[in-house]
Amino acid sequence: MTSYADSIGLLFSLEKFGMKFGLKGITRLLKVLNDPHRQFATIHIAGTNGKGSTASMLAAMFCAAGYRTGLYTSPHLVDFTERIRVDGNQISRRQVARFVDALRPSILRHQPTFFEATTAIAFAHFAEKKVAIAIIETGLGGRLDSTNVVRPLASVITNIGLEHTEVLGTTIEEIAREKAGIIKHHVPCVTAVSQRSALAIIRAVCKKRNARLIHASRFDASIREMSLDQTIADMSVRGIRYERLRCSLSGVLQLRNAALALATVHEVNKSGKFSISEPFIRLGLSRVQELTGFNGRLNLVRRNPPVILDVAHNADGTRQLAASLRDLDLHNLLVVFGVMKDKDCTAMARALQPLAGEVIAVAARTERSRAAGEVAGAFKMPPGKMTAAFSVREGVRLALQRSRQRTPILITGSHFVVGEALQLLAEKKA
Repeated sequence: MTSYADSIGLLFSLEKFGMKFGLKGITRLLKVLNDPHRQFATIHIAGTNGKGSTASMLAAMFCAAGYRTGLYTSPHLVDFTERIRVDGNQISRRQVARFVDALRPSILRHQPTFFEATTAIAFAHFAEKKVAIAIIETGLGGRLDSTNVVRPLASVITNIGLEHTEVLGTTIEEIAREKAGIIKHHVPCVTAVSQRSALAIIRAVCKKRNARLIHASRFDASIREMSLDQTIADMSVRGIRYERLRCSLSGVLQLRNAALALATVHEVNKSGKFSISEPFIRLGLSRVQELTGFNGRLNLVRRNPPVILDVAHNADGTRQLAASLRDLDLHNLLVVFGVMKDKDCTAMARALQPLAGEVIAVAARTERSRAAGEVAGAFKMPPGKMTAAFSVREGVRLALQRSRQRTPILITGSHFVVGEALQLLAEKKA
């Protein structure tokens, strides 16, 4: 069997072929693997932000209820195997190598995309592990995304924002149409989308496909306690009341994701194929990270000095992150920030600047990363409060030195930046 390093090398070499939208490539790969995606139930999730959080909340609730649960998310932070999990356990490197070997002739002949090959491996792993259900996050868009071969118990659309405009469209309406492409005939669609124009498109697609539309943006929540470790709130979702519901993911934003996950569970329960009762809902939401391995969303990963990681990587996500930080009364932060070239760096910097006492601009180890000097130019910091570091590692080291055990450090802007920071922090802990 080929080594993991060689297998991963082959997969990542496919990135040079860029993106190929459509289902022909993934269908061909799945056929080689005997169509594993037909062997388990699914919930399919699209949206601009909140996909990973919502998917992980759902997976945690199904795991808590005793169902063997697959979780497919992207991108990873440190290792490829993070993308594919069963009951919180990452796929092994040996299994990755074995599936790549099975797909190798087709990969070499047809040159699928990286995401097509990864999706095929995920589905094959879930089938082999005999999962009862898999929570599947789209990679990009929805209509032509490789994951759109599944027929789910519910289609979930978290929200709509301007992202990947060069691919998905330049307006909210165009992007909504792409996301709504995951809606299937006679399959309920649960959404937290609130913009009228985007919601109108989703409603029209649901009507055309006889899919019932469930609005999860309509919920009531009263926060009792909130910290970096948890949020406790009284919530009413779709007529069901939860007193002192604890979510291990922090921030007001996560209450919206929790409402979406709860509404989805209610719909899946109606199918009669699964039964997630309130005790398991509570247990799952209170242990999301523990049950799924989820990371990088307002996570406190170190206490002395406090180090917070968040993968907010676009303008909408960064504004939501800033709102959560204000709710937690976190300010005068030492911000380590790096962003990709295709993101609105200026808008992201504008959102974070009122909360930043000092900024260290960084560039991740990828050609997609915006230069640190350019990132620094997006902030309007006082003299001596802005530094452009040569790398993420240097930026994090500088932040740890300058915090003097007191100033909270926020590392954000990109999955790549957070992933590199996690590696360095793990080394320092070892």
